[in-house]
Amino acid sequence: MPIEIGEQAPDFTLYNTERNEISLKDLSSTSNVVLLFFPLAFTGTCTKELCSTRDEISEYENLNATVIAISVDSLFSLGKFRQDNELPFDLLSDFNKEVSRKYDSLYEEFPLFGLKGVTKRSAFVIDKHGIIRYAEILADATKLPDFAKIKEALESCEKS
Repeated sequence: MPIEIGEQAPDFTLYNTERNEISLKDLSSTSNVVLLFFPLAFTGTCTKELCSTRDEISEYENLNATVIAISVDSLFSLGKFRQDNELPFDLLSDFNKEVSRKYDSLYEEFPLFGLKGVTKRSAFVIDKHGIIRYAEILADATKLPDFAKIKEALESCEKS
């Protein structure tokens, strides 16, 4: 079922690279959330996306946003990817693909390499009430989310 702006974001609990459980409900009760789904750690476009987010982290923090990124990679590969790229936000493993399905962000067959069950590049802004304020699911994994629109949605969250 497609994710719609204005609806309640599907809650989830996943492990981060430090093996701690992170729940959307807990995060969104204290700040807005920028939720990024990305296909695979260590790939060019994913590295570019997450490093760009890293480089602009103060902008997200100034908009009262917590950034989290999710892929189907294991905790261990995500941990190395996070360390290598000095990412200051949590990477969560959706190894079982349950959250990616909830957010309509899963390729049953990834267009590259013939892999099955890879996360689609997607971006969501979820406000402090758990409501989706922005949703972008990209069909082309080589494209990046529209970061300007993500920030506009965060600004809107702060005004309401």
